[in-house]
Amino acid sequence: MIWVDREAKRLKQRNLPLEWVDDMKTPSGRIHVGSLRGVIVHDLVYKALKDIGVNAKISYVFNDMDQMDGMPSYLDKNKWEKYMGFPLYKIPSPAPGFKSFAEYYAKEFIDVFNSINCHPQIIWSSKLHQSGKMNEVIKLILDKTDIVRDIFKRVIKKEKPANWYPYNPICKKCGKIGTTNVYKWDGKYVYYRCEKKMVEWAAGCGYDGKIEPINENGKLVWRLDWPAHWKVIGITVESSGKDHMSSGGSYDMADHFCREILGTQAPDAMGGYEWFTIGGRKMSSSKGIGSSAKEVSEILPPDVFRFMQVRTPIKTHLDFDPYGDTIPNLFDDYDKLMESYFLKIENNLPIGKAGEVASDFARIIELSAVSPLPLKRIFLPRFRTIVNLIKTKRDIESFFVNQKGSELTIVEKSLLEERIKYAKLFIEKYSVEKTIPQAESTFTLSPEQKNFLKILLTKLKIKNVDPQVAIFESIKEAKIQPRLAFSAFYFSLTGKQYGPKAGDLINTLGITKVVELLSIDEKENEEKVTHLFPTLNNPEIFSINKSFVEKYPSVNIGIAVIKNIKIKKSDPKLKEEIDNFILSQKDLTNEIISSYPELLAYRKLYKEMGLDWHSKRPSPEALLRRIALGKGLYEINTCVDAYNLIVMKNRVSIGAFDYDKLKFPTVLRFPKDGEEILLLGDNEPTKYKPTDVAYFDQVGGYNIYFNYRDAQRTAVTEDTKDIILNIDGIYDISRSQVERSLKESIEIITKYCGGKVELAGIVSVSK
Repeated sequence: MIWVDREAKRLKQRNLPLEWVDDMKTPSGRIHVGSLRGVIVHDLVYKALKDIGVNAKISYVFNDMDQMDGMPSYLDKNKWEKYMGFPLYKIPSPAPGFKSFAEYYAKEFIDVFNSINCHPQIIWSSKLHQSGKMNEVIKLILDKTDIVRDIFKRVIKKEKPANWYPYNPICKKCGKIGTTNVYKWDGKYVYYRCEKKMVEWAAGCGYDGKIEPINENGKLVWRLDWPAHWKVIGITVESSGKDHMSSGGSYDMADHFCREILGTQAPDAMGGYEWFTIGGRKMSSSKGIGSSAKEVSEILPPDVFRFMQVRTPIKTHLDFDPYGDTIPNLFDDYDKLMESYFLKIENNLPIGKAGEVASDFARIIELSAVSPLPLKRIFLPRFRTIVNLIKTKRDIESFFVNQKGSELTIVEKSLLEERIKYAKLFIEKYSVEKTIPQAESTFTLSPEQKNFLKILLTKLKIKNVDPQVAIFESIKEAKIQPRLAFSAFYFSLTGKQYGPKAGDLINTLGITKVVELLSIDEKENEEKVTHLFPTLNNPEIFSINKSFVEKYPSVNIGIAVIKNIKIKKSDPKLKEEIDNFILSQKDLTNEIISSYPELLAYRKLYKEMGLDWHSKRPSPEALLRRIALGKGLYEINTCVDAYNLIVMKNRVSIGAFDYDKLKFPTVLRFPKDGEEILLLGDNEPTKYKPTDVAYFDQVGGYNIYFNYRDAQRTAVTEDTKDIILNIDGIYDISRSQVERSLKESIEIITKYCGGKVELAGIVSVSK
């Protein structure tokens, strides 16, 4: 059962006559894509409730009576600055055809969420006030302002003066709402002053007057306006971003106001939802930070955009970086889950746990649908292949007709046309050629790699050759390790040392194009590839044994030496970081853990070592399973706890060892006969098996099974001053993933333990 169905099932147990689901937004400018997280979260909850027979409604409130308190960067300051402090619904529209500034930007957002199959009832706060429906609750709150002040004092330790009232009237003289300050309430009128210097972003006119707090004469301050809307509308479910959900935050305060003043319960917030960011940045409408909902929604087909949101649990941060492989990977994931949907409609889902997972995948597709889903299996043209075909100017439809083995149906042609449209946009703006490298290091083809490419080039020139056969015959003839051969092959064709299946890549590019590229590569033997860290050649510190590389040629090990660190037992800020991460994984299950490719890579290694990974878990899996099972994490010290957080986030294992307890050089190798290790927590040593993978110094092994457990003698303690880090990459855990974990582990360790980094880089092959 996916997260939204669990939430709906929980809400159903309340047996309310009506579940009113709602979301709100102030239309202070172009509404950014981050706000779509709330729209889709609430839409999903509403639809999941309806699916299980709950009487439900959904609405979206635009708080258009809020003041303009920020100048969007894309507006002419000279023209618009005069409206600062005015209610948004009273400010003219930037373009003709709209009643106000608020309506102009709100309508753009409405069009976007309608396009992704979200159709809530729209409620304008200004109209709610104009109708008089807010009058009673406003008067109630003003009458109980003493309780409001007390709540501010108790909950957030903020003392409001005795002449402060939670209402902002619209100034009769200048029309501003953001500069008015009420200092008296007599039961019928509020007495206010339009302050000249109350806020930095607008100046009041100085008018002193009185007004009845009814209709559209003004509004409650934000912290009370929110719960007032809940009560008047009858909202029972409304979540919010995590910034509003903290202790003393807007929701916490609103909950107190509901219970102590309004005599009602705050809507169920489902614990709040994590942010949706673009390239790691949270969005703000008025500041022009990030990307608008309209712009980002146009990057992807509506169903794929919605899919990205649906599959992400409510407590999981969603960061969408459209550059590089993000978009092709997203399409691949969508197509993979479509397979589960096809199995469902064919009544062919597997049994047991696999069937439950496939059923969940099918459910995600169903909730992602914008237009009706096909009622029978269709052919899905791979987006990544379309991109490559466009780049190489191949006949796209003919390629997929050949791949399918028959003509495309009308539905399949329509899908292909849609994906071609988005593939062209991707190539133009977001493909890997558009990315900006952070650092550069040189990748040089070795003599044996050059020889392999030369042999392959000769074979590919043979008429009617089978590309796959040509590749493997060339590997055999060149007597080269497959890993080295394929890295040279991919680099020559794509500029990266990895890629799709070699045969598929050749078919996509066409043999003529491949021959052309390999011919160019004969002349250009040295190219650049982007890396965060250099490739290390420091065998006096660490190396990888040759026999190990021969068996596991995909290995990439990150190494860092950090000296003069100060380790403490604990740090409250680090604990807060860890607690926030654990909270974000509320929906984590063992099934989800088992689907992570990084953990599958480690399991594959464990199987190669002859281990049962059910009883001996790779360290990232062991940590995540503790979270999924609600067992919590052990607190070791600030160094170990810090890098364990990165282990859990990236699912790549990290080990830290006391540098001064090691006798260098160290090496990753297979054990020798009779070698053993005394592991942390054990009283008796454990004998290594010949197939085990472990790190060794000149004394012996200091860990076992690559990333399972570490030795007592090299453990990092509060007395440790210098450490060496190992980041473990193998199989599908790429160098870039290892580099990311290396970078983030260095950052978090130095953040909480200080120290100086004396060495950092990647070791791929021993010399």
